[in-house]
Amino acid sequence: MVTRTRHHVNFYDTDAMAVVHHANYIRWFEIGRVDFLRAAGITLGELMEDGYVFPITEVSAKYVSPGRFDDMLVIVTKPASLTRVKMAFDYEIRREADDGLLVTGHTQNVFTNRATGKITRLPEKYYDKLKAALAE
Repeated sequence: MVTRTRHHVNFYDTDAMAVVHHANYIRWFEIGRVDFLRAAGITLGELMEDGYVFPITEVSAKYVSPGRFDDMLVIVTKPASLTRVKMAFDYEIRREADDGLLVTGHTQNVFTNRATGKITRLPEKYYDKLKAALAE
């Protein structure tokens, strides 16, 4: 399954050069990731209520072209890999008007016990949904 999330660039997302500040793309990866989980039938709220959190252990981004104030973007989120203890995602952020590629990225997240902070195996309740989404 691949998700596509629309996001409007706000003025506060830009820097003194009137382009999107590079740190915002990392935040937008998270928006895409949360939408991917939601599309797979999982909410972060439910995960946390069940005692799991999903922190990032790796992140990378390649900046191709600048985004600007008022651009409508599309955050493309693709699952890259899944095990019972971690999941990785690949991203593309594109300008909707011309499908121009702005940034590509990658994150790896681990499933962690919320109370102890230790990496843990994801239960079937969530793993099966993610495995099905990966197969789509």
